[in-house]
Amino acid sequence: MSTSTDYYDILGVSKGASADEIKKAYRKQALEWHPDRHKDDKEAAEKRFKEINEAYQVLSDPKKKSMFDQYGSAGGPAGNPFAGGGSPFAQGFGGQGSPFTYTYTSGGENPFGNVDFGDPFDIFESFFGGGGSPFGARQGRSIPRYSINLDFMEAVQGVSKEVDVGGKKRKIKIPAGIYEGARINFGDFTLSVNIKPDKVFERQDDDIYVTVGIPFSLAVLGGEIKVPTIEGEIKIKIRQGTQSGVMMRLREQGVPHLHGRGKGDEYIRINVIIPEKLNRNQKSLIEEMKEEGL
Repeated sequence: MSTSTDYYDILGVSKGASADEIKKAYRKQALEWHPDRHKDDKEAAEKRFKEINEAYQVLSDPKKKSMFDQYGSAGGPAGNPFAGGGSPFAQGFGGQGSPFTYTYTSGGENPFGNVDFGDPFDIFESFFGGGGSPFGARQGRSIPRYSINLDFMEAVQGVSKEVDVGGKKRKIKIPAGIYEGARINFGDFTLSVNIKPDKVFERQDDDIYVTVGIPFSLAVLGGEIKVPTIEGEIKIKIRQGTQSGVMMRLREQGVPHLHGRGKGDEYIRINVIIPEKLNRNQKSLIEEMKEEGL
């Protein structure tokens, strides 16, 4: 990569981004630019995919990140390790010793050499066993690739499925927290995961978002309401004077983390419903409020 490369720009994060924000941005970009998802322009996707991996390798390593922050990407002092002769972070991007190998499902040669794809994509090892990354196929060998459609709650909570592989019935287990676009290598076949959207819940990484409407009177006076979560309804308190658009956070009510313990959070967007029609008494009350400047 050239010396003008800005790793922060590649991942779409600011220089002050936290390690968690960098990891989330990396996973999002890697899924978006995976070469198998850009069959019409695979060469450009491969280039972008490699840049994303290199950026993550640097920004996820405190020592490499510190060096990059010190010397920058647009050239610097004579001792700049980014100038003339390649990046000091090049090892692992086509060199030897990296634990992750990107391979085509068609069995073609690895265009990048061994690329360390990093922690976010090591997640299935603990579920499906075997050495190395389950996202990579064995070199020089073509394995069948299938896709599976999951309901939103199946992906969130995990599910066992019976699938037909080459005329044979196979029972597979999908872990809780699987995400859209994930590919799982079962050894003799690869499975791509597609998740159907839900009418109530929206998902962003491991967090859940829900929009809940409340009447004007409840927003003014406060009270309690029931809200949906992926585990069922729970009660929450509405404070007096709650404004429309307020976001309320429910800790540990989101999607289970694939790698490690705990869950994401659920965020409740409050939408104050303004009545379209009022009867005579209601209108009179509102007019009184108007006179009081409310």
